[in-house]
Amino acid sequence: MSPVFFALLVSAFSLLCLYLYLKHNYSKRNGIPTVKGCVPLVGHMLPVILKRMNFSEFIRLVHEEHKDRSMVAIYKGTRPVLIVRDPNLVKIVLQSNFSNFHENGRKVPLGVDPLLSKHPLFTYGETWSTGRKRLTYAFSNVRLKTLFAAVSEVCKKFEDFLNGRLKTSNKYEVDMKMLFPRFTGEILANGCLGIEGNCFKDEAGASAFHSLAGIIFAKSLGTINTFHYPDINRLLKFRFLPKSMDTFFRKVVRENLKIRRNDSTLGNDFFRLIIDLEETGDETDEERVMAHVVSLYLDGTETSSITLNFISHDLAANPEIQEKLRKEVRSTIEKHDGLTFEALKDMTYMNQVISESQRLRSAVGYLSKICTEEFELQGSDGLTYRIKPGMEVDISIFGLHTDPNWVNPNAFDPERFNERKQTIEKMTFLPFNVGLRRCVGMRMALFQNKTCLATLLSNYKLELSPRTQLPLKVSPYSILSESIGRNWVYISEL
Repeated sequence: MSPVFFALLVSAFSLLCLYLYLKHNYSKRNGIPTVKGCVPLVGHMLPVILKRMNFSEFIRLVHEEHKDRSMVAIYKGTRPVLIVRDPNLVKIVLQSNFSNFHENGRKVPLGVDPLLSKHPLFTYGETWSTGRKRLTYAFSNVRLKTLFAAVSEVCKKFEDFLNGRLKTSNKYEVDMKMLFPRFTGEILANGCLGIEGNCFKDEAGASAFHSLAGIIFAKSLGTINTFHYPDINRLLKFRFLPKSMDTFFRKVVRENLKIRRNDSTLGNDFFRLIIDLEETGDETDEERVMAHVVSLYLDGTETSSITLNFISHDLAANPEIQEKLRKEVRSTIEKHDGLTFEALKDMTYMNQVISESQRLRSAVGYLSKICTEEFELQGSDGLTYRIKPGMEVDISIFGLHTDPNWVNPNAFDPERFNERKQTIEKMTFLPFNVGLRRCVGMRMALFQNKTCLATLLSNYKLELSPRTQLPLKVSPYSILSESIGRNWVYISEL
């Protein structure tokens, strides 16, 4: 090796070391404590990249281990990320100073995911505002009430499916992770799109609707870059929505639109509303209709099936709570002469059970925002930081939901959401986010979850199977809070 080449090599290495030193000491220089274990170039993301840990679990640990700090920094690669712990700072970021943090941290490269690029989660400015208004109207109580007739048909299919399994045995042992995607998939297909989803048919004849579960949020280069390395993804342009799913949804929408054009009797349903929202004169913007259908899938299928999985586990593990909820369900159904939209609204203990299960295991474990306008954050511990535009701010939903400020935070206690709900500290319960970026599909999610649980509990009993590995843990292979392993439950007729 020549002396000149060796000198150049040493100089390049020295410059790299200096670069990394300056990058990884940014937060320290600004007076913000930094989490230990930062690896050059990778930052703190090594356990996430190697699939040893879900990112939601990682920042939960950060939240718990820095309980005396209002904010703390981590590094995604060489990029500093601020994690805010103080509920007052959470309120500033999500609500009171929304204009300074109005962008989400998840980015979809232009032209790579055209259907996702129109989803409110990934859009900003006028595009976001218009899309959100349309979906908010689509998910209004009036529209959901219209949808109820179709959802009732799905509930009947659900019952027929369970009864068919119980014909050969007194107890049907089932992995609830596999059961609930059938229900939420059929809601999307039959309830929202007006087509047959076949989600409750035997595997050989089943459609792709329920078999899509878990694919889009499986941890891959596309999801990791979309959620954690948007700058890199602008160059590499990895897809978030798999090509197979993009093709599937485009085919479904085109076939459905063709049926609608040839049959004028198909009218007053959810899909008709989506079409009407995107009509200009005699033309329909098919691309935007497809984007809305993908939004329906993301907002109402994946997250809802995960939520139902955890709720069923909590009810099976707490038979006294299950029985109390069953009594409310049955008495409310009797009061309203059937399972009606109004009956669902009257099930207040049901709301408490859902909220408490979401507190312990929210389907989304963290929120990610981007500073868009310089702002000074002042923590209750005296820490002050003037955050610059472009910096990411993360909030641990898991951490806030099980913070020691909650009374007996690890216990499943739906009663904490009765009259005691008024004592819950603001900004410590965020299953659907808050403010202008609150989940636009929240009403739809609660509506279908309550319908599913009412159908299940009014006719069947849930018991934990010894095959379930306890406690349930969050999978490191998913971006969402998917449970690792199987959630085996015995279902039997009452």
